[in-house]
Amino acid sequence: MPKMSVIIPVYNTEKYIEKCLESLAGQTMQDFEVIIVNDGSTDNSKKVIKDYMKNSNLDIRYLEKENGGLASARNYGVERALGKYISFLDSDDYLDKDLYKNLEKYMDENIDLIKFKMKTVDEKENVIEKLYGPVFEVCSGEEGYKRLCTTDKYMDPACIYLYRREFFVENNFKYKLRYHEDFGLTSLIIIQAKTFVSTESFGYNYLQTGESLTRGKDYKKDVDRAKDMLAHYDNMITLIDAYYNISDETKDLVKRYYTNSVVLKADTLKGEDKKRYIKEIKDRFMYRNIKPENLKQKVKRMLLKYNVSLYLKMR
Repeated sequence: MPKMSVIIPVYNTEKYIEKCLESLAGQTMQDFEVIIVNDGSTDNSKKVIKDYMKNSNLDIRYLEKENGGLASARNYGVERALGKYISFLDSDDYLDKDLYKNLEKYMDENIDLIKFKMKTVDEKENVIEKLYGPVFEVCSGEEGYKRLCTTDKYMDPACIYLYRREFFVENNFKYKLRYHEDFGLTSLIIIQAKTFVSTESFGYNYLQTGESLTRGKDYKKDVDRAKDMLAHYDNMITLIDAYYNISDETKDLVKRYYTNSVVLKADTLKGEDKKRYIKEIKDRFMYRNIKPENLKQKVKRMLLKYNVSLYLKMR
């Protein structure tokens, strides 16, 4: 059994996939398999991958499926993974050579969930931003979540964690929908972990290109993303109260985190779309998820109940 399965969903990234794979070939810890899931690419991604595989020493399994989105591709890879740990790597991103080696000691300790750090980079490998966050030694997922959700702006990305595969599979974690799949699941994974560590290791390079910037300018997708945020919220509400081993305090924290994220999404919408979205928020009585402990929180709860637009302006 390899120490890790690296799952790479691929959709039309012919320009970047070779660099992604090269970053794996250069890892100073090599005890892993690579599972490439071609999610219905229509460009030359398949040819680039197949050509690379002819001369590579990496243990690569190449899989193909009909296009279903990132969530579907990740789930497909997890179902076929053999490694002790799972790592997700997006096909236009790449890793620093010592990332897995720096995390190996935590894998040897059988930690359920291992968090590391991300950098945003441009196409010339210049660092745009290092995304810092809390660092702490091994604790429960609940305790770690309390530290992260109030101070870490980049808690959700699936690619900045290693997951013990048995823990992931036994809890039947599944990514859902096409948008914000990380937001929908990461909190639920963290709080279920019996052991969790957040390391200071930077090693994931999140590529920002001109395409990355224009990708976010499709308003129809903004509307679809907002709908998916609501669906993720509904799924969380359905699941979390059945988590018998999680404290009420942690459940309240998760509900508040989801609520805040969903409400802030309203700022990406306009006109009637925004009005409908705000109505959906009010129909779900999300204000109940704010348990006021001070005057500021009391005001936020009241605004969320009666005037979401004013809540957004005053946040």
